[in-house]
Amino acid sequence: MTDIDVSELRTRVGDDGLVLLDVRGPHEFSGAIVAPCDPRGGHIPGAVNVDVSTLALADLETVRALVDAPVGAEVVAYCHSGSRSALAVQVLAAAGYDARNYVGSWHEWSRDPSLPAETGGPH
Repeated sequence: MTDIDVSELRTRVGDDGLVLLDVRGPHEFSGAIVAPCDPRGGHIPGAVNVDVSTLALADLETVRALVDAPVGAEVVAYCHSGSRSALAVQVLAAAGYDARNYVGSWHEWSRDPSLPAETGGPH
């Protein structure tokens, strides 16, 4: 498992072979709650929202159902600052995914106005 950085992720958003998993709460994902340190709210386009607490408490079969991608798929998890997503990567790897952490997460992504963002409910 290796981390992914913003330069790689920016070129891969929208790739069919990549699942983006936002493990923040649904209000963070939608943009209804924005951390004071972030210039904008929302999520990376195409991301699926599964709260890390739901993921961490689920059995592996449920994790696979929540991620809704074939075992072995590449899944990039992110949160606000990379800590919740680090836990998610461990769970995802145990479920059989090629899991990577975007350590910069939303805290980094939201600061670059050239990077796309979406607001609104879960996908």
